[in-house]
Amino acid sequence: MSMAGLTVPYVDADLEARVRAGLEDVERQLVTAVASRFDFVTETARHLIDAGGKRFRPLLVLLAAEFGDPTAPGIVQVAVIVELTHLATLHHDDVMDEAVLRRGAPSANARWNNTIAILTGDYLFAKASDRMVELGLEAVRIQAQTFSRLVEGQIRETLGPSEGEDPLEHYLAVLADKTGSLIATSARLGAKLAGASPEVEKVVTEFGEKIGVAFQLSDDVLDIASDASQSGKMPGTDLREGVATLPVLLARQSKDPADERLRTLLSGPITNDDDHAEALALLRAHPAMEQAQAIVRQWADDARQTLSMLPDIPARDALDALCDIVVSRTG
Repeated sequence: MSMAGLTVPYVDADLEARVRAGLEDVERQLVTAVASRFDFVTETARHLIDAGGKRFRPLLVLLAAEFGDPTAPGIVQVAVIVELTHLATLHHDDVMDEAVLRRGAPSANARWNNTIAILTGDYLFAKASDRMVELGLEAVRIQAQTFSRLVEGQIRETLGPSEGEDPLEHYLAVLADKTGSLIATSARLGAKLAGASPEVEKVVTEFGEKIGVAFQLSDDVLDIASDASQSGKMPGTDLREGVATLPVLLARQSKDPADERLRTLLSGPITNDDDHAEALALLRAHPAMEQAQAIVRQWADDARQTLSMLPDIPARDALDALCDIVVSRTG
């Protein structure tokens, strides 16, 4: 099954059929969920939905639900909710990053303006919260706690590491909050709503957080290594803003005198186009890229190890395959 570059190999035809049908249902419900009585609000809310996406979080909901009753009420609904929450954060991220592309299309802030993008993000989160209420108080609390972690992670990223804190450790902690938390919650709620055991729920939550960090780290590598047609956004966006992602943090650690020019370029935002192109070229050829790929593999392997505690069913094989997919994206 392909999803904007992700291909999940399924060993079980019934599982593939259920997941495919579930994701198709998610697409339909996403469009319905954001409809407004004001046409312009509907247009802005659908902007990123129509641009497509990997739907990684809904996929995890559906696969985690396989460890209980995958036909239980609310499974597809919670898949829609976590995707709406994710889309809401993307709108806000693009404003903070001054991004011009998202999923191969102009970002909302570029197409309209920052105010519209921020308000659209707020609207999407409101729609997600409204739907979550139908799933009960515990689900609402989990969503609220997750969104709190998302915001805390964004604030910590904005502030940067504190004095004496290792920048790489700080960054990984930020990713666990910003990205890992919602992916973990996706798996957790899928298992919970399907009636899986507390033990299974705990394991898939741990898996979700680890594979979520791995997935974001692989995005860091792709942001440097790929072009806009592959990643759907402008390469090196974070370089322009001076946001230190994994390859940048690793390159900054280099003591090699030959890297002095690269370290200088990576010391802050790169607003000059020529400097930006030079930094990208130097970074792409730097050993930091291979080091970053190795770190992605380690996180994916750590996620894979948690799966041994799950029942041996086809969904476990699919989750295992996700680990390989995350790693292969950086190759």
